[in-house]
Amino acid sequence: MAKIKRVYSCKECGAQTPQWAGQCGECGGWNSLTEEIQTPSSPTSQATISRHASYAGEQKGQVQTLSEVTSEQAVRWTTGLPELDRVLGGGLVTGSVVLIGGDPGIGKSTLLLQAMALMAKSSGVSPLYVSGEESLQQIRLRAERLQLENVPLNLLAETHAEQMIATAKALKPQVMVIDSIQTVFTELLQSAPGTVAQVRESAAQLVRFAKSSGTTMVLVGHVTKQGALAGPRVLEHMVDTVLYFEGDSSTRFRILRAVKNRFGAINELGVFGMTELGLKEVSNPSAIFLSRGDDALAGSVVTVIREGSRPMLVEVQALVDDSPLGNPRRVSVGLEQNRLAMLLAILHRHGGITCSDQDVFINVVGGVKLSETGADLAVLAAVLSSLRDKPIPHDLIIFGEVGLTGEIRPVQAGEERISDAAKHGFKYAIVPTANAPRKTIKGIKVVAVQHLSEAIDALK
Repeated sequence: MAKIKRVYSCKECGAQTPQWAGQCGECGGWNSLTEEIQTPSSPTSQATISRHASYAGEQKGQVQTLSEVTSEQAVRWTTGLPELDRVLGGGLVTGSVVLIGGDPGIGKSTLLLQAMALMAKSSGVSPLYVSGEESLQQIRLRAERLQLENVPLNLLAETHAEQMIATAKALKPQVMVIDSIQTVFTELLQSAPGTVAQVRESAAQLVRFAKSSGTTMVLVGHVTKQGALAGPRVLEHMVDTVLYFEGDSSTRFRILRAVKNRFGAINELGVFGMTELGLKEVSNPSAIFLSRGDDALAGSVVTVIREGSRPMLVEVQALVDDSPLGNPRRVSVGLEQNRLAMLLAILHRHGGITCSDQDVFINVVGGVKLSETGADLAVLAAVLSSLRDKPIPHDLIIFGEVGLTGEIRPVQAGEERISDAAKHGFKYAIVPTANAPRKTIKGIKVVAVQHLSEAIDALK
């Protein structure tokens, strides 16, 4: 009988050590070592390794010059969901591996089932949906709810990596979905499914098969309590594209964000709405995030952010109130709290307006997260509006980065943001001087500012 061996593997980098430690010696992660039980590989497992090593079909390395290498245009499969295609960079690329993660119940399986069904129905693509968490009957019930029960979609309930690959080699699907990678195990290892070693080795086999056969692979991944993809960090390095499915379970809107894409732009964003018939694309997300009343209210400002190649209008709300505490609170939802503290310090130092005895609350409407600095000026305008209890005009748009010296710095694609605001009916804009359009944009008046004091005067 093989002797049991206990090792500790790092959830972040996959490094192994025979003893537990509070910090990983390789990547420096704290409390990331988990216990695993392994046994030496049997002769059968060694034969299996040799058998599956041929998946890659790799030839002996040949040195070639850059001019000798031909660049062939990659074939893309459209998914039938324009918002998903936008995030992917135009569709699924043959031979690529996509990893999509999100909170439980956010709609990952629903999105992929819809995409595979539409591809099988309209594009003539042969997909294979492999489920390791749900039975085929459960998938059938979801398909009936989505009215997709008559679509020619191949299903497989399997968690064995080698069996998945053998079935795929026989069936030869063009697109293959694995839901989810945390349930897959390989007989090369004796540890339980979901462990760092199993996730890493199973994903490596599937990626190797996808690259050698040209099959497009989509992996579904779980996320941790902190919102990061569960499993070793190397999992994100092995794949070509990493997508995060975000959203609040209390609302029906979902945001799909690309954080890595070798075949398209990163930070691209797609918006979906959850309905009784599944996920529906939201082609104009600005209309959702700007669902305000007709009356202008104090503390509400509209700004234009840029997510990937798309300008998007969002509403920033601020509430400033007298603090009963010795240490006033700084609470922000959708904005980094440290950046809020920095902006309030700039407002005091270069604007002459103090909030040291006030509680400041910031909220970005719709669950959007401000990952760029173009909303700095809008945040300060919302704070100033709430502090003075003076509404900002309903048809005014504000954007710009605020520097530590009080200067208003330009942002990317400023003229495009102004044009998009004009299309939505905004008539006035306060923007950085460097972003002022060279030609007059019809329907909107632009006020260019260079310093925070000029922006404050423009709001009076």
